[in-house]
Amino acid sequence: MELAYIPSPSSGVIYLGPIPLRGYAFCIIIGVFVAVWLGGRRWVARGGQVGTVADIAVWAVPFGLVGGRLYHVITDYQLYFTDGKNWVDAFKIWQGGLGIWGAVALGALGAWIGCRRRGIPLPAYADAIAPGIALAQAIGRWGNWFNQELYGKATTLPWALKIDADPDTGRVAGTYHPTFLYESLWCIGVALLVIWADRRFTLGHGRAFALYVASYTVGRFWIEYLRVDDAHHILGLRLNDWTSIVVFLAAMAYLVISAKKAPGREEVVEPVAVEDGAAEEDAPAEKDAEAKAPAEAKAPAEGKAPAEPEATKKP
Repeated sequence: MELAYIPSPSSGVIYLGPIPLRGYAFCIIIGVFVAVWLGGRRWVARGGQVGTVADIAVWAVPFGLVGGRLYHVITDYQLYFTDGKNWVDAFKIWQGGLGIWGAVALGALGAWIGCRRRGIPLPAYADAIAPGIALAQAIGRWGNWFNQELYGKATTLPWALKIDADPDTGRVAGTYHPTFLYESLWCIGVALLVIWADRRFTLGHGRAFALYVASYTVGRFWIEYLRVDDAHHILGLRLNDWTSIVVFLAAMAYLVISAKKAPGREEVVEPVAVEDGAAEEDAPAEKDAEAKAPAEAKAPAEGKAPAEPEATKKP
């Protein structure tokens, strides 16, 4: 007897008249805005300019979306390029299917282009945006809830996710582990961990971002193990489990090596912001000097009597 469970939406699309609002896309968009907002606040706190994070996000977000979709299509090619499948579906990103590994990798390339155009070090930008990316993932995972996808093994736990049957996809009705919720909560914890560690240990030179990557992969490893959707297996482990292991080791190696080679934190993250700040400080001083100059010119020299008017001079 099912006493409690998390219901799934009957549809992942809400219509405002003729306009469809897809839950998956809506979650991705909200996640991007949260990441840019939080990253912007952290960037300004580090000494950067307002709006810089958003400007670079114009490069990073499109690259990230393309990278995430490419990773999904390449690693799950059988969903699009086998008999009975329509390859056009590979472009239907609103139906779900973004691989975080590809999104971060290609998104980093886009961020590098944006940072290079503004003369900003990529590691500093990555540190500022890291907790925001984790929160974006936490929000984006709810898109899987709208699409009733990427759930875990069957369970009767009170927080089990109720899934409806779908003959077209082979989905079987029942209650399953809500892996989308597990990962969402884990990502919130990762964001809080990075914010705390950044304040406590003054992380710099990309180490806050490396901490985000390492801590995320730990959670992704055990959450991936619970999932029952089709995936490629290598030596008994799902492909994403192996990816988590490799990425975790790389992130930990970066943390150790970076701490030895470049301890501390960058003093300047955006040279233009420093120059603008110096100019603003010099401007009041110049105005004061200009204001004092006429007054001093008009004042009589110290110790001298004012000149006697011509009309009052004695013959």
